[in-house]
Amino acid sequence: MDFLTEIPELGRGDLRDFKKAIDFGFRSFSRAYGDALESFFDPLLQFMIWFEQLLINSPWLIVLGVIAVLTWLGSRSWLLVTGTVSCFVVIAVFGMWENTMATLAIISVATILCISLGIPLGIWMAKSNRVQAVITPILDVMQTIPSFVYLIPVVMLLGIGKVPGLIAVCIYAVPPIVRLTNLGIRLVDEEVLEAADAFGADYRQRLWGVQIPLALPNIFAGVNQTIMMALAMVVIASMIGVRGLGVPVLQAVSNQYLALGLMNGLAIVAIAIIFDRVSQKYGQRLQSYRKGLSNG
Repeated sequence: MDFLTEIPELGRGDLRDFKKAIDFGFRSFSRAYGDALESFFDPLLQFMIWFEQLLINSPWLIVLGVIAVLTWLGSRSWLLVTGTVSCFVVIAVFGMWENTMATLAIISVATILCISLGIPLGIWMAKSNRVQAVITPILDVMQTIPSFVYLIPVVMLLGIGKVPGLIAVCIYAVPPIVRLTNLGIRLVDEEVLEAADAFGADYRQRLWGVQIPLALPNIFAGVNQTIMMALAMVVIASMIGVRGLGVPVLQAVSNQYLALGLMNGLAIVAIAIIFDRVSQKYGQRLQSYRKGLSNG
């Protein structure tokens, strides 16, 4: 009756051997393919360095003007443009400009990568229930596993630096855009698709002319959530060598500097709110445009 009172578990020796086998196997893989992976990601690293230096070394008024123009193009709101400019001026006054530009650089690159990977993957999921059944559990793991856990294999393979940080950010941030792209395409009305078929539309015309335009509000909601989750990874990414606002926050936690942590934390919050409002406004404009077309 011991099995009723004692928890069945591996012996210490067996458990130790099991862990050693996993660690040894991954270290062997890292030694064999680590250099090849670093060479593969080297163009991405060079682009990230160039883009970060471009933002940091460009005159701050020019960068601020570009940000204001992009905010206007996305939102068509002078109130939001004024708020955005004011936030970045305050960030500059308090000496956080360079770290903010470094954060914008990695968030921009991560968002572009997540969109490039997430939208095609979401379309693929929408077209096949079997693919959806395979990818959905993977997305569940990516969203629920503690970020520190997948930092370990990334650092073992690529070391400490910008590329491992970018990969960690993308792993954490890509699931929303995949899920919402899949959802948006699946929610397209069957009657609309039947009408497209009646007009002789082929697969590509149905996808690009009907399904994706109608799914754009959901897709942009996914982009919004991807940006928010990427910003949430800023502090954790700073632990493996990524420059930005996360570094001072990490220093503040280590040394109990309240003012330093609060200032840089509020800067991250301000960037998140700006991205959120601009992407929401753009999504609303797309939805209004779609309704106008359908009513016309």
